[in-house]
Amino acid sequence: MVVYGLRRIGKSRLIQESIKGGLYFFITKNKSSSSLLREFEGILKENKIITDLESLTDWDSFFKTLFERYEGTVAFDEFQNFNEIDKSVYGTLQKYIDLNEKKKNLLLIFSGSTIGLIKKIFYDNKEPLYGRVKRKLFLKPLNQSSVIEMCKELNIKNIEEIIKLYSIFGGFPKYYTAIEDENLEGKKFEVILKEFFLRENAVLEDEVERILALEFGKRKGRYYDILTAIANGENTISKISSFLSKKESKITRYLNELLYYFEIISQEKQVIGNKKIFVIKNPIMNFWFSLFYKNLSAYKSRKKSFIEQKKRDINTYVGRQFEVFCRQFLSSRPIFEFDEIGRQWGKFKGEKGKNVYEIDIVALNKNAKEILFGECKWKDDINAEEILQELKEKSKFVDWNKDKRKEHYIIFAKSFKKRTKDCYCFDLKGIHRHLCSSKTKSGK
Repeated sequence: MVVYGLRRIGKSRLIQESIKGGLYFFITKNKSSSSLLREFEGILKENKIITDLESLTDWDSFFKTLFERYEGTVAFDEFQNFNEIDKSVYGTLQKYIDLNEKKKNLLLIFSGSTIGLIKKIFYDNKEPLYGRVKRKLFLKPLNQSSVIEMCKELNIKNIEEIIKLYSIFGGFPKYYTAIEDENLEGKKFEVILKEFFLRENAVLEDEVERILALEFGKRKGRYYDILTAIANGENTISKISSFLSKKESKITRYLNELLYYFEIISQEKQVIGNKKIFVIKNPIMNFWFSLFYKNLSAYKSRKKSFIEQKKRDINTYVGRQFEVFCRQFLSSRPIFEFDEIGRQWGKFKGEKGKNVYEIDIVALNKNAKEILFGECKWKDDINAEEILQELKEKSKFVDWNKDKRKEHYIIFAKSFKKRTKDCYCFDLKGIHRHLCSSKTKSGK
């Protein structure tokens, strides 16, 4: 079985909790092959699989012993690191898997954070372990309801505070446990933000750089430049190449690796149409590249004017992420049945030439020819009637079954000073109530 996912998603913790009583081997790149083998030999002795007088001379003898003498669950964490320590392990393991194909009562779990390498090891038909996996589990971030539960345990119950945290940490449990580790339970978002990012020697100051150093190695400069461009709104290949003053052909390879190999970015497509933009999938990376990396010297030196500006910028950043939050909220609630959901943008002819429109949420129910238009406002005291009128005007630019479709509308806001019965209106209290009272479609 292969368990894989982005770093900090909780793979190691999940495996350790799941295989209590089994064998757990962590493959670190910081040890030589012989040093790692001695460590694993010690684990086998500790578990009485081999005696104190026995020794393992190579990986062949390690796997031979494991398959012949052990029954239970065995986990190899960060398995892709053998790529740097000793690639011959893959061929050796293939041999013993094939020799013991009918062996019962032994479950092998392989996990890894470098998604591209894990895919290559197990799903590339040129690799020794191709075709040997019986099950795979791709770990996704926890859903919004689970984040609310975690925050509740941290004595953070205000939904506005939770959404602010979610805009940076998403559903990555590591960062919520860090709140507990730093004794920040019940603290305001601004206090957590300061401790984690803004003060001298902040807890997560180097977090993104540490993660990416593990992923990118020596070639990190070009990847960093591309991520900076995307985080600052240069989100098509032509805009990125212009931002970096590079030809498109010079950055295509790096974009494809970020997209398919590392899975750090993704492509967001218009709901109606074929245009796509690049977005950074990982919330904390998006946050760090958006606010800090472009002016890293000012950040590292904690230049007062820079830090004060970032404190002001954070509300704008959370407002952009609120759109993502609302789309995810709709995806897990039976408010409107749809086949597809996303953003919509495009151009239209106005009095002064071509203009651009954007709609935060568009969802389609293709069979019923129904369409939902939505707007997300990270503000208080919203007049829903005014926003609805603006939304209806923008909906005219969306050319999808215009004569036959049934239109619905939804508005999200911190709070409303005036609502309307002509559309769904969700304030933060309503969002919180829905997330706490009903299960998501995933059910867990």
